[in-house]
Amino acid sequence: MSNDSFKFNTRRGFLAGSAAFLAAPALAQSTGESVNSQATTETERDVTEVVRRNISSFRTLSWEPYFDNTQNGAILVDLDSRAVHYWSEDRSIYKLYPSSVPLTADLTRRGRTQVILKDPKPSWRPTPSMLERNPEWPPFIGPGPENPLGTRSLHLSWQYYRIHGTHDTRKIGRRSSNGCIGLYNEHIEELYEFANVGTQVLLI
Repeated sequence: MSNDSFKFNTRRGFLAGSAAFLAAPALAQSTGESVNSQATTETERDVTEVVRRNISSFRTLSWEPYFDNTQNGAILVDLDSRAVHYWSEDRSIYKLYPSSVPLTADLTRRGRTQVILKDPKPSWRPTPSMLERNPEWPPFIGPGPENPLGTRSLHLSWQYYRIHGTHDTRKIGRRSSNGCIGLYNEHIEELYEFANVGTQVLLI
């Protein structure tokens, strides 16, 4: 399959850019108990050390091993490599985005689902289980820079599950969610335009 539509100009440029991103020092985490606090983001190493992430597994993939077809487009979420892949229905567009993944195994769900709603200005409400674990969290956050869902959200057929953006860029490439998949805002805005209601989604 041709990767002419791949986001980066060259493979060398992609690898160099990824190496710079993946070798960047971890940012200091806030110490509050807000929705975007340290408690919601995995701390992989001391802030004075270099964070080594998953550059070896962050790679382009073909759609065939995962989908019977690309009708309505296809989104593959690779939880192990923390990456989201997108193929358009005619396969002329292929995109690869780094992502955040759930904090723990018990929050992680795998399998087939689909996009059922596109939300251009998401608001956030914690699920009952989130409030049970974090009773100090607010019951509602409207669109804006404090919203954990960033600037766009794709609702999946599984209740409470989303592919969404984040204003907290520390989360990307880390275990940092209560089950959803997070992308940089500029990436979810692009994916939002590509994806349709009915786009098939597979989490592996």
